[in-house]
Amino acid sequence: MTPEETGNTMINNIEAKTGNTLAHWKKIAAASGLTKHGQIVKLLKSEHQMTHGFANLIAHKFLKSDAGSASSETDLVADQYQKGKEHLRPIYDAIISQVKQFGPDVEISPKRAYVSLRRKKQFGLIQPSTKTRVDVGINVKGKQPTENLELSGSWNTMVSHRVKLSAANEVDDHLISWLKEAYDNA
Repeated sequence: MTPEETGNTMINNIEAKTGNTLAHWKKIAAASGLTKHGQIVKLLKSEHQMTHGFANLIAHKFLKSDAGSASSETDLVADQYQKGKEHLRPIYDAIISQVKQFGPDVEISPKRAYVSLRRKKQFGLIQPSTKTRVDVGINVKGKQPTENLELSGSWNTMVSHRVKLSAANEVDDHLISWLKEAYDNA
């Protein structure tokens, strides 16, 4: 099942599982005055005893930060590389051109702040974290850190490791092999 199909199933089941419609939960999020994804998820989980999956979905829908809520996936990626980050876009493009060669089942799923790389599950992500750096998150649990491959720590709990890049020429064989390993195990 694709992430979009999973999201649609959750939307169809939200009232039965939570007791209220998506529209109701979006009003709750709006009334809270919160503007950050994590804050909204925390509110829904702590004050409304919602599961993480539904809280995450509602936060994305309220903030229009998922691919299904944006005008287009291309716009989501373009928006990530604006406001002083334009020079980082070649890093993203170099990674995507390599990842697309892993197999026909690679899913490239843009969000508002990052792009998720998926197969059956997420194996990586690409995020322009600062105006000088793109972070590549990779799920290669058990892999020992190296000079360039660090444990993700608290940076992002959806991945086990991170590689920091500041130029497209840093998209090297090591990075691609780590992503390929993560893809093979996804």
